[in-house]
Amino acid sequence: MGYLYRPKLKSGRRSEMWWAKYYQNGRPVRESTGVAADTETPPTEARRFLKAREGRVATGQPILPRADRIRYEDVAADLRRHYEATSSRDLDEYDRRVAHLTRAFTGHRIAALGQGDVDAYILKRQGEGVVGATIRRELGTLTKMLRLAYQNGKLLRLPMLQKPKEGPPREGFFERAQYEAVRRHLPEDLRVAVTIAYTYGWRMQSEVLALARRQLDLEAGTLRLDPGSTKNDEGRVIYLTPECTTMLAGQVARVEALQRRLGRIVPALFPHLGKGRRAGSPRGDFRKAWATACKAAGVPGMHRHDFRRTAVRNMVNAGVPERVAMKVTGHKTRAVFDRYHIVSPGDLQDVARKLTGTFSGTSAPGAVDSRPVSPR
Repeated sequence: MGYLYRPKLKSGRRSEMWWAKYYQNGRPVRESTGVAADTETPPTEARRFLKAREGRVATGQPILPRADRIRYEDVAADLRRHYEATSSRDLDEYDRRVAHLTRAFTGHRIAALGQGDVDAYILKRQGEGVVGATIRRELGTLTKMLRLAYQNGKLLRLPMLQKPKEGPPREGFFERAQYEAVRRHLPEDLRVAVTIAYTYGWRMQSEVLALARRQLDLEAGTLRLDPGSTKNDEGRVIYLTPECTTMLAGQVARVEALQRRLGRIVPALFPHLGKGRRAGSPRGDFRKAWATACKAAGVPGMHRHDFRRTAVRNMVNAGVPERVAMKVTGHKTRAVFDRYHIVSPGDLQDVARKLTGTFSGTSAPGAVDSRPVSPR
């Protein structure tokens, strides 16, 4: 049997909180109930706390930590462990996304997190020049932490947190000349990677650079993504263009030369080709090389993710059915696909050229009929 009491402090005074003492596996457990000692006898809330603890012990259930003591860093670690156990999220991506959350919320008790804390975070990130879509995704990760904490019994209720609006979709895309200019300033292996991204709209970090050699079949002329390795968990198979086939054959030759130099098998299609301890390991990123190439090509500020918009636009303009294009790029819903189908000024100018040819009755596209119109 357990009981409630007010322990004596070092100062000689009694605690201002009621504490509970009960036994678990024969060992005494002492825990604050969190109920203020306003009366001489324990109030109902303190007695309920003790009965709940005794009930869990009697039924063999684990004693959960006090919800009001759980801090942000505890639930952040829980979510990372969950992703690691389920392989449902790239851990490097998770670490990057929570970096700003960790700086803002470390030490905060999650039971006390509210809209005021979220609003302060939004304003701080906006002051750093971060767009609404990025802030929404960061706060989405925070929401997942809280939801998992609720499922684990570490949070008694889920707070209703409002996020900033998504904002208009980014409209960056590469014209052919811009893409070729940037590609010329990259190393040979990265030229192959950006060619795949430009042609098929695959995600650079999680899909292109993560490719293994076994996913390439040069004889069949295919490149595939395994089910579960993509953002929507669906596998994909694409047939290679002649340009991609030639460039990928050259990349395989570079990897084979690396294998001979290292004396071991290199499974990655895009490994580090240099010397040192990273040689042969999969490429993690090339942000610095990318920024340098864009600056040298005269298009600073372009993003590798712009290749997805570019590929969607190019395929649709080439007459590829939208459903087929969605299968190639991996867009699962039409709404998201439409956000990536950007119309460029060149597209609008092309409409004007075609209409000019239609209305003038000329056969040559874009030709203007300059013959005067005789009055009736």
